[in-house]
Amino acid sequence: MTVHLAARSLAAGMLISCLLGGCTSMLGSIAAGTLSATILNQDDPALVESGVPAYMLLVDGMISQNPDNKDLLAVGAQLYALYGSRFEPEMSRVPILTGKARDYGQRAICLAHAPACDWEGMSYDAFVSALSEVDGRNIDYLYAYSVSWLSYLDATSEDWSAVAELPWVDAALERSLELDESYEQGALHSYLGIINALRPPALGGEPDVAQAHFERAIELSGGRDLSVKVEYARRYARLMFDQELHDRLLMEVLAAPVEMPGYTLFNVLAQREAEQLLASSREYF
Repeated sequence: MTVHLAARSLAAGMLISCLLGGCTSMLGSIAAGTLSATILNQDDPALVESGVPAYMLLVDGMISQNPDNKDLLAVGAQLYALYGSRFEPEMSRVPILTGKARDYGQRAICLAHAPACDWEGMSYDAFVSALSEVDGRNIDYLYAYSVSWLSYLDATSEDWSAVAELPWVDAALERSLELDESYEQGALHSYLGIINALRPPALGGEPDVAQAHFERAIELSGGRDLSVKVEYARRYARLMFDQELHDRLLMEVLAAPVEMPGYTLFNVLAQREAEQLLASSREYF
């Protein structure tokens, strides 16, 4: 069983959205606002792919000089998760990059919320109880922690111990949802939709829950983020063998304009994937 999460597609949208949107305001001296607009509105993913490593080195350098800066660590966590899960061409390096993302994410939440320093190795019930102590002031760090951990689990999905950690990530995302459902315009619902669609009903999966999350993500993003519909088709419609829903979602993606402030880059990626999925629809179903 391969746990293939948002990392190969949705992560490009959701992680860039946080990393280069609100989260990079933490790097004000680097004119993050301009960088954000430039990348998010870029219609050439290859150009972004070639430019991100330089930004990674920049953030690494800043973290090395400011190891206790939780904001920089949160940005670093998402940056490494983004590049490792979406753009890194050598698969053998993906666990290394996403492992660094997870390390940065853990350090960030530990600095932001001291009790989190003891989360590692907790039982599930104790972890859920501990999450209830995190408040809305720390949602940026909880989100960075959750997403970077999720990217690492995807990269190491051949390891069953990684699969076993998914309930912990799910709990962290659920707590974030309780704190702010609309955070990152539906990103939390998208990730939870994917997690709940990983397993078929016969193996304990909850496709109805997954569908509700995807529908809510579309609503919260105003339909502007085409990646959500691609994941909805890939994760839920294929799981349930619902070709009508699958094809409708993908055709809506292909018919939609990709140029959308804040979404252009990952809308271009979403349309590419929609074409591939639609082309294999008849064979799959």
